Amino acid sequence: MTKYFPGPAATAAVTALALALTLTACSQEPTAGDPPGGTTGTTLSHIHGLGVRGDTLYVATHDGIHTPDAAGRPTLVGDRRDDFMGFTITASGTFLASGHPAPGSGGPADLGLVASTDSGRTWSERSLGGEVDFHSLDTASDATVYGYDSAGARLRVSPDGVTWEDRAALRALDIAVSPAAKDTVLATTETGVARSADGGRTFAPGEGEVLSYVSWGAPDALFGVDPSGVLFRGTDTGTGSGLRWARVSTVPGGAPQALTVVDARRLLVATQDGVYESRDGGRTFERRVAVASGKEGH
Repeated sequence: MTKYFPGPAATAAVTALALALTLTACSQEPTAGDPPGGTTGTTLSHIHGLGVRGDTLYVATHDGIHTPDAAGRPTLVGDRRDDFMGFTITASGTFLASGHPAPGSGGPADLGLVASTDSGRTWSERSLGGEVDFHSLDTASDATVYGYDSAGARLRVSPDGVTWEDRAALRALDIAVSPAAKDTVLATTETGVARSADGGRTFAPGEGEVLSYVSWGAPDALFGVDPSGVLFRGTDTGTGSGLRWARVSTVPGGAPQALTVVDARRLLVATQDGVYESRDGGRTFERRVAVASGKEGH
């Protein structure tokens, strides 16, 4: 594998504009001209989420869940080629996802919340089928499920993935829940990262770095990536907007499509030409899977 080192960052004005355009795009359905699947030959595109179980990488795409083989070639997991938009792996190993069914598979246009207990080989509906398309999913330390409803522009929260409560309305691209404080939630907006200390019922206005994706893999492992691929490490001060960001590096491959943090040293970022993994806290990256340039992750 080729090792990459960070490059220069884009300006704040450019990142804000890029995120605003991404937020607009993420609220639109695919057009009739979009390809029915997200794979092109031996590469992937249209990545919406990343997850790790053990040492196995899972990539949620416009064309199902894939995992790389020893040579980095993506392999479809199971036989479902659904457009998995929101995707997360819980602490217990359950896969949670949302999005749209594969063309021609029947059923409603929105999957609601679906779950897999066998690492994505089979799926069952948990709730909200035909009602909701979550573009971002995360879970708290007590297994509470947080989902960002893209069509309704609202955060929804469930203690069990079955019954849901509507919480704050906001225009966001991604969410992350603190591993140490189950009621602390972050949301990426076009004015900066908004923070909630009451389980997403209210948010302080977004400010500071304008980031596309955030992930909080451990209490000391909060990272975010901006629309140009600049990676930041965050500190939650615990008050008000409460966030400080320090630049770490630039992820190779262009605009990001997804970010997942495992711990303070290990993180994965999908960009326009690959899924990259860092084992040194984001200072350097190695490409795990090739990606064909496509749309933004959400």
